[in-house]
Amino acid sequence: MIELIPAIDIIDGKCVRLSQGDYASRKVYNENPLEVACMLEDGGIRRLHLVDLDGAASHHIVNYKVLEQIATRTSLVVDFGGGLKTDEDLRIAFENGAQMVTGGSVAVKSPDVFARWIVTYGAERIILGADAKDKRIAVSGWKEDSALNLFEFVDEYRSQGITQVICTDIRRDGMLQGPALDLYREMLAHDPELYLIASGGVSGIDDIYRLDEAGVSGVIFGKALYEGRITLDMLRPLLDA
Repeated sequence: MIELIPAIDIIDGKCVRLSQGDYASRKVYNENPLEVACMLEDGGIRRLHLVDLDGAASHHIVNYKVLEQIATRTSLVVDFGGGLKTDEDLRIAFENGAQMVTGGSVAVKSPDVFARWIVTYGAERIILGADAKDKRIAVSGWKEDSALNLFEFVDEYRSQGITQVICTDIRRDGMLQGPALDLYREMLAHDPELYLIASGGVSGIDDIYRLDEAGVSGVIFGKALYEGRITLDMLRPLLDA
Protein backbone atom coordinates (compact mmCIF):
# COMPACT_ATOMS: atom_id res chain seq x y z
CA MET A 1 0.00 0.00 0.00
CA ILE A 2 1.21 3.47 -0.86
CA GLU A 3 2.90 5.47 1.90
CA LEU A 4 1.09 8.72 2.72
CA ILE A 5 3.44 11.65 3.33
CA PRO A 6 1.86 15.06 3.90
CA ALA A 7 4.12 18.05 3.33
CA ILE A 8 4.64 21.08 5.51
CA ASP A 9 6.49 23.84 3.67
CA ILE A 10 7.98 26.57 5.85
CA ILE A 11 8.59 30.26 5.17
CA ASP A 12 9.20 32.63 8.09
CA GLY A 13 8.30 29.82 10.47
CA LYS A 14 4.81 29.47 8.97
CA CYS A 15 3.10 26.67 7.05
CA VAL A 16 2.71 27.81 3.43
CA ARG A 17 2.24 26.44 -0.07
CA LEU A 18 3.60 27.69 -3.37
CA SER A 19 2.51 27.08 -6.96
CA GLN A 20 5.22 25.73 -9.28
CA GLY A 21 7.87 26.84 -6.80
CA ASP A 22 7.01 30.53 -7.22
CA TYR A 23 7.72 32.28 -3.91
CA ALA A 24 5.48 35.18 -4.95
CA SER A 25 2.54 32.75 -4.99
CA ARG A 26 2.89 31.83 -1.32
CA LYS A 27 -0.25 31.26 0.68
CA VAL A 28 -0.09 30.93 4.46
CA TYR A 29 -2.25 28.08 5.78
CA ASN A 30 -1.22 28.09 9.41
CA GLU A 31 1.00 30.29 11.56
CA ASN A 32 1.99 27.27 13.65
CA PRO A 33 3.50 24.27 11.80
CA LEU A 34 3.61 22.24 15.02
CA GLU A 35 -0.16 22.53 15.28
CA VAL A 36 -0.47 21.13 11.76
CA ALA A 37 1.94 18.30 12.53
CA CYS A 38 0.00 17.35 15.67
CA MET A 39 -3.25 17.33 13.69
CA LEU A 40 -1.68 15.00 11.12
CA GLU A 41 -0.34 12.69 13.80
CA ASP A 42 -3.75 12.57 15.52
CA GLY A 43 -5.25 11.60 12.16
CA GLY A 44 -3.00 8.56 11.85
CA ILE A 45 -0.22 9.98 9.68
CA ARG A 46 3.18 8.49 10.47
CA ARG A 47 5.59 10.34 8.16
CA LEU A 48 6.05 14.01 7.35
CA HIS A 49 7.91 15.77 4.54
CA LEU A 50 9.15 19.06 6.02
CA VAL A 51 10.58 21.60 3.57
CA ASP A 52 12.60 24.64 4.56
CA LEU A 53 11.72 27.02 1.72
CA ASP A 54 13.74 29.81 3.32
CA GLY A 55 16.67 27.42 3.32
CA ALA A 56 16.16 26.50 -0.32
CA ALA A 57 16.23 30.20 -1.26
CA SER A 58 19.21 31.11 0.91
CA HIS A 59 21.29 27.94 0.29
CA HIS A 60 21.65 26.95 3.94
CA ILE A 61 19.39 25.51 6.61
CA VAL A 62 17.16 28.15 8.24
CA ASN A 63 14.05 26.71 9.88
CA TYR A 64 15.72 24.06 12.04
CA LYS A 65 13.85 25.25 15.13
CA VAL A 66 10.55 24.25 13.49
CA LEU A 67 12.10 20.86 12.75
CA GLU A 68 13.18 20.50 16.37
CA GLN A 69 9.72 21.36 17.68
CA ILE A 70 7.97 18.83 15.47
CA ALA A 71 10.56 16.10 16.05
CA THR A 72 10.46 16.41 19.84
CA ARG A 73 6.73 16.95 20.30
CA THR A 74 5.37 14.36 17.85
CA SER A 75 6.30 10.79 16.94
CA LEU A 76 6.22 11.54 13.22
CA VAL A 77 9.08 10.27 11.09
CA VAL A 78 10.37 13.52 9.59
CA ASP A 79 12.23 13.74 6.34
CA PHE A 80 13.66 17.21 5.96
CA GLY A 81 14.81 19.14 2.92
CA GLY A 82 15.55 22.62 1.67
CA GLY A 83 18.90 24.38 1.75
CA LEU A 84 21.02 21.40 2.77
CA LYS A 85 24.33 22.14 1.08
CA THR A 86 27.12 21.40 3.56
CA ASP A 87 28.12 18.86 6.16
CA GLU A 88 27.22 21.45 8.80
CA ASP A 89 23.69 21.80 7.39
CA LEU A 90 23.27 18.05 7.56
CA ARG A 91 24.59 17.90 11.12
CA ILE A 92 22.11 20.58 12.20
CA ALA A 93 19.22 18.74 10.51
CA PHE A 94 19.98 15.42 12.16
CA GLU A 95 20.73 16.97 15.56
CA ASN A 96 17.36 18.72 15.47
CA GLY A 97 15.45 15.52 14.86
CA ALA A 98 15.34 14.74 11.15
CA GLN A 99 15.33 10.99 10.64
CA MET A 100 15.92 11.34 6.92
CA VAL A 101 17.02 14.23 4.72
CA THR A 102 16.30 15.02 1.09
CA GLY A 103 19.02 16.44 -1.13
CA GLY A 104 18.31 17.78 -4.58
CA SER A 105 20.42 20.77 -5.58
CA VAL A 106 23.42 19.47 -3.64
CA ALA A 107 23.26 16.19 -5.55
CA VAL A 108 23.55 18.18 -8.79
CA LYS A 109 26.03 20.88 -7.82
CA SER A 110 28.16 19.03 -5.26
CA PRO A 111 27.94 15.35 -6.16
CA ASP A 112 31.03 14.48 -4.12
CA VAL A 113 29.39 15.93 -1.00
CA PHE A 114 26.14 14.07 -1.60
CA ALA A 115 27.99 10.82 -2.27
CA ARG A 116 29.89 11.26 1.00
CA TRP A 117 26.61 11.72 2.88
CA ILE A 118 25.34 8.39 1.51
CA VAL A 119 28.48 6.63 2.75
CA THR A 120 28.61 8.44 6.10
CA TYR A 121 24.96 8.28 7.15
CA GLY A 122 23.69 5.33 5.13
CA ALA A 123 21.46 5.28 2.08
CA GLU A 124 18.40 4.65 4.27
CA ARG A 125 18.73 8.18 5.73
CA ILE A 126 19.50 10.05 2.51
CA ILE A 127 16.73 10.63 -0.03
CA LEU A 128 17.41 11.86 -3.54
CA GLY A 129 15.26 14.80 -4.59
CA ALA A 130 14.73 14.63 -8.34
CA ASP A 131 12.76 17.75 -9.26
CA ALA A 132 12.11 17.78 -12.97
CA LYS A 133 10.65 19.87 -15.74
CA ASP A 134 10.24 18.05 -19.06
CA LYS A 135 12.51 15.27 -17.69
CA ARG A 136 15.30 17.75 -16.94
CA ILE A 137 16.50 18.30 -13.38
CA ALA A 138 15.88 21.71 -11.80
CA VAL A 139 17.76 23.07 -8.79
CA SER A 140 17.98 25.97 -6.31
CA GLY A 141 14.34 26.02 -5.32
CA TRP A 142 13.48 25.39 -9.00
CA LYS A 143 14.97 28.70 -10.03
CA GLU A 144 17.55 27.02 -12.26
CA ASP A 145 17.25 24.33 -14.92
CA SER A 146 20.13 21.94 -15.50
CA ALA A 147 21.07 19.89 -18.54
CA LEU A 148 20.78 16.68 -16.52
CA ASN A 149 18.39 14.01 -17.72
CA LEU A 150 16.07 12.76 -14.96
CA PHE A 151 16.65 9.07 -15.67
CA GLU A 152 20.42 9.36 -15.88
CA PHE A 153 20.50 11.44 -12.71
CA VAL A 154 18.53 8.86 -10.74
CA ASP A 155 20.51 5.95 -12.20
CA GLU A 156 23.79 7.47 -11.07
CA TYR A 157 22.74 7.71 -7.44
CA ARG A 158 20.96 4.38 -7.52
CA SER A 159 24.37 2.89 -8.40
CA GLN A 160 25.70 4.53 -5.22
CA GLY A 161 23.07 2.92 -3.02
CA ILE A 162 20.18 5.39 -2.97
CA THR A 163 16.85 3.59 -2.53
CA GLN A 164 14.29 6.39 -2.07
CA VAL A 165 13.69 9.07 -4.70
CA ILE A 166 11.21 11.93 -4.42
CA CYS A 167 10.30 13.00 -7.94
CA THR A 168 8.42 16.27 -8.33
CA ASP A 169 6.99 17.33 -11.66
CA ILE A 170 7.47 21.07 -11.24
CA ARG A 171 4.81 22.02 -13.77
CA ARG A 172 2.21 20.29 -11.61
CA ASP A 173 3.34 21.29 -8.13
CA GLY A 174 0.66 23.22 -6.26
CA MET A 175 -1.58 23.31 -9.34
CA LEU A 176 -4.08 20.61 -8.24
CA GLN A 177 -4.16 19.24 -11.79
CA GLY A 178 -3.22 15.64 -11.07
CA PRO A 179 0.15 13.90 -10.69
CA ALA A 180 2.53 12.92 -13.49
CA LEU A 181 1.31 9.33 -13.75
CA ASP A 182 2.87 8.64 -17.15
CA LEU A 183 6.25 9.85 -15.94
CA TYR A 184 6.10 7.71 -12.81
CA ARG A 185 5.05 4.63 -14.79
CA GLU A 186 8.00 5.22 -17.11
CA MET A 187 10.40 5.55 -14.16
CA LEU A 188 9.14 2.33 -12.59
CA ALA A 189 9.31 0.46 -15.89
CA HIS A 190 12.93 1.60 -16.13
CA ASP A 191 13.71 0.66 -12.50
CA PRO A 192 11.06 -1.61 -10.93
CA GLU A 193 12.87 -1.81 -7.57
CA LEU A 194 12.92 1.95 -7.03
CA TYR A 195 11.12 3.28 -3.94
CA LEU A 196 9.52 6.12 -5.86
CA ILE A 197 7.76 8.90 -3.99
CA ALA A 198 5.49 11.02 -6.19
CA SER A 199 5.17 14.74 -5.50
CA GLY A 200 3.22 17.49 -7.18
CA GLY A 201 -0.27 17.87 -8.61
CA VAL A 202 -2.29 15.67 -6.25
CA SER A 203 -5.79 17.13 -6.39
CA GLY A 204 -7.87 14.57 -4.51
CA ILE A 205 -8.06 11.09 -3.05
CA ASP A 206 -8.58 9.50 -6.48
CA ASP A 207 -5.12 10.68 -7.53
CA ILE A 208 -3.61 8.81 -4.59
CA TYR A 209 -5.43 5.62 -5.52
CA ARG A 210 -4.24 5.96 -9.12
CA LEU A 211 -0.65 6.35 -7.95
CA ASP A 212 -1.06 3.28 -5.76
CA GLU A 213 -2.39 1.28 -8.71
CA ALA A 214 0.60 2.43 -10.79
CA GLY A 215 2.96 0.92 -8.23
CA VAL A 216 4.26 4.19 -6.78
CA SER A 217 5.66 3.55 -3.29
CA GLY A 218 4.78 6.86 -1.64
CA VAL A 219 3.03 10.15 -2.27
CA ILE A 220 3.69 13.65 -0.96
CA PHE A 221 0.72 16.00 -0.91
CA GLY A 222 0.00 19.34 0.67
CA LYS A 223 -2.22 21.84 -1.05
CA ALA A 224 -5.07 19.36 -1.60
CA LEU A 225 -5.06 18.64 2.12
CA TYR A 226 -4.95 22.30 3.17
CA GLU A 227 -7.66 23.24 0.67
CA GLY A 228 -9.97 20.49 1.96
CA ARG A 229 -9.92 18.39 -1.21
CA ILE A 230 -8.41 15.55 0.83
CA THR A 231 -9.34 14.94 4.46
CA LEU A 232 -7.78 12.68 7.04
CA ASP A 233 -11.02 10.69 7.12
CA MET A 234 -10.64 10.02 3.38
CA LEU A 235 -7.14 8.72 4.01
CA ARG A 236 -8.20 6.37 6.80
CA PRO A 237 -8.69 3.25 4.58
CA LEU A 238 -5.19 3.67 3.20
CA LEU A 239 -3.70 4.30 6.64
CA ASP A 240 -5.41 1.24 8.08
CA ALA A 241 -4.52 -1.08 5.19
